[in-house]
Amino acid sequence: MKGMAQTGSKVNFGNFGLKALTGGWVTSRQIEAARRSLTHYTQKGGRIWIRIFPDKPITKKPAETRMGSGKGDVADYVAVIRPGRILFEMAGVEKIIAAKAMKMAGAKLALQTEMCEK
Repeated sequence: MKGMAQTGSKVNFGNFGLKALTGGWVTSRQIEAARRSLTHYTQKGGRIWIRIFPDKPITKKPAETRMGSGKGDVADYVAVIRPGRILFEMAGVEKIIAAKAMKMAGAKLALQTEMCEK
């Protein structure tokens, strides 16, 4: 995953965004945990947009299985993230609340993140 993100690198929908500083994979479980953290801290106030979608299947072979016999079953789905990509956006809340919520959501992800504004 070379280079910076070209698409999805600007805050389009809300006023505040959570930007990825490093690249990597974000699993569907991590996205859901971050979403729950955002909605819980804002107490269902404001509006939240999820700008990433886990569309890459990851396969895994069972433990203690011999080599060969084809590819393993789908274990999880991930979203491929490049540095500079906006992961979440938020509107309708104050800056202090948005900053704290974005920091808590960023702690749920396997990437380094920062909050940015429109």
